[in-house]
Amino acid sequence: MGSYLEDTNKAVTTERLREMKSQRRKICCITAYDALFARIFEEAGVDLILVGDSLANVIQGKETTLSVTMEEMIYHTKAVVSGAQRPLIVADMPFMSYQISADEALRNAGRLLKETGCDAVKLEGCTPQILTAVKNMTSVGIPVIGHLGLTPQSINKFGTYKARGKDKAEAEAIFDSAMKLEDAGAFAIVLEKIPADLGKKISENLSIPTIGIGAGKYCDGQILVCTDMLGVSVDFRPRFVRRYAELYDVIKNAVEQYAKDVIGEDFPTDKESY
Repeated sequence: MGSYLEDTNKAVTTERLREMKSQRRKICCITAYDALFARIFEEAGVDLILVGDSLANVIQGKETTLSVTMEEMIYHTKAVVSGAQRPLIVADMPFMSYQISADEALRNAGRLLKETGCDAVKLEGCTPQILTAVKNMTSVGIPVIGHLGLTPQSINKFGTYKARGKDKAEAEAIFDSAMKLEDAGAFAIVLEKIPADLGKKISENLSIPTIGIGAGKYCDGQILVCTDMLGVSVDFRPRFVRRYAELYDVIKNAVEQYAKDVIGEDFPTDKESY
């Protein structure tokens, strides 16, 4: 099965992820948006860092991910790449950067790799045009991760963030899409908010790794948004997020004490002055 942190000095590559799947060694993934957190997550032993378009929610305070631009993704991805060397670093392709045409998708994916130094890109869905885009990207050496199930860039189409693939027809469509993405050249697939048994079925039938987020324990790896699992987010508490800390309260209490000390003239002291 492999022990935790047994090989954290090795750089994680797409080939290493496939090895992890074959060895049944689970893949630990997390989001990051800046160099500071990327460095912390690298030192903690994370295998893959996703620079998610969730920065719209986490950094920009937006309701959806739809407004994120290529320039914003490039900016944040460059920062993350500066902070971590060992993890595989993947950049989300933002909404409308790959849906217009396969040629435009290829150009934008190339920009993400060339201008940021990241290792791979991720895109959502499985339309014929997206499959062509994945084939084009992989043919020129751009590694691609697919994303199925609840795809946040399609929220206006879905109209809800409820789990996908609960009915037989949609479950079969998601399964079929996963097979097509592998055939198109994707080296991994994110499965978001689908039934655990569907996640298991897909994981067992793919030769490439699956990365789950609300997709059950049978996926080859797991990913969470960093601010959710650290307890910095307070208004978003889905059942699939385990909160490993409650940093919102820690940070708030620290800043309250700082403000109290400044106003009360308790900071700085003579020892904290020159």
